[in-house]
Amino acid sequence: MKLAIVGGRVVDPANGVDEVQDIFIDDGFVVALGVTPAGFKSSRTLDARGLVVCPGLIDLRARLREPGLEYKATIESETLAAVAGGITTLCCPPDTYPVIDTPAMAQMIQSRAWQVGRAFVHPLGALTQSLEGKQLTDMAALDEAGCVGVSNALAPIKDTLVLRHAMEYAASFGLTVFLHSEDPWLRHNGVVHEGEVGTRLGLPGIPEAAETVAVARDLALIEQTGVRAHFCGISSGRALAMIAEAKARGLPVTADVAAHHLHLCDHDIGFFNTQCHVLPPLRTARDRAALRAGLASGAVTAICSDHQPHERDAKLAPFGTAEPGISGLETLLPLTLKLVEDGSIDLAAAIALLTHKPAEILSIDAGHLAEGATADICIFAPAEEWTLDADAMVSRGRNTPFHGWTFKGRVRQTLVGGEVVYER
Repeated sequence: MKLAIVGGRVVDPANGVDEVQDIFIDDGFVVALGVTPAGFKSSRTLDARGLVVCPGLIDLRARLREPGLEYKATIESETLAAVAGGITTLCCPPDTYPVIDTPAMAQMIQSRAWQVGRAFVHPLGALTQSLEGKQLTDMAALDEAGCVGVSNALAPIKDTLVLRHAMEYAASFGLTVFLHSEDPWLRHNGVVHEGEVGTRLGLPGIPEAAETVAVARDLALIEQTGVRAHFCGISSGRALAMIAEAKARGLPVTADVAAHHLHLCDHDIGFFNTQCHVLPPLRTARDRAALRAGLASGAVTAICSDHQPHERDAKLAPFGTAEPGISGLETLLPLTLKLVEDGSIDLAAAIALLTHKPAEILSIDAGHLAEGATADICIFAPAEEWTLDADAMVSRGRNTPFHGWTFKGRVRQTLVGGEVVYER
């Protein structure tokens, strides 16, 4: 199918493009920008005047709940939510049921996503068998099966020697290790940031040190083993500063921040609002400001949704026992655009954090619109205002603290492989 996107403001940070020009697509690939190729006759033309045309967004962390928790969501429902939010590529952590610790599981998830035919889904393989932190997985086989990295998800590896061996093994195959740095003993049974708000509400706290101590251990092992590592969901300014310093020393490390940590802090918990129960917890306003500053400095390499859809009942329990997590696919782009509106970063930098930078972390050829690139494209109206209604979300998970928020910027069309898979 030949398709033309005309009159849009093309923003492609990977190639330094930010100008009004046309894009021409043939058989799923970008064949030209600006000038119509000789003999090109489009089957369909999309009028993008007044709209922004950018590479499809890449989300580094989205739990799709399939297999094992299909009562919460499925690959079909959540990839539909993804393309509704302009996301064309998702990275799935290994904590499914069963765990992604065999090539068969990795291939099954990719096959299921291919059958659905919306967003691409790239799995992470488990670092240890069953995520138990004891026996290493066959990382070479997981790599061959299509895993873009390895991780122990939220399950801590308590034995530092096991983690060292896992990093050495991953380094020998050039695999990226995705780390959720948290000391399980310091976290203990905490559910909120240890501070004023947690004390007032009488909720057990998770100190900042639970993150910084674990980051320090991980950085020491990264330096020892030389493994390429990515820190997932950093929540404190001090931990981010440690990663930035290590990066400046030449360590092969990157870090992402969940979109909700850039807009919320522990005070947003209010009176036990379980929609704000997330792990790592919402920290102080000072931490939030430090994370935002990290966007401009380059300490933060990507923004992700940390999508965790839940059924309604999961958030109806008391705060401490309610399930943590936010349904974030549909708010990833608007929350990032809100940072542009606030003056934290410019539009090109914001789109880079959602496109080619996460693609580089995953080592995939995506997130750009050069000639020959796969035509994964997001088209959005930057000035369109709309209000989020949780009950109208596409995701099966309606658990969001952003219900009632007014955003500027809305997806009009999403293309995957040159096909329009979503349009409003």
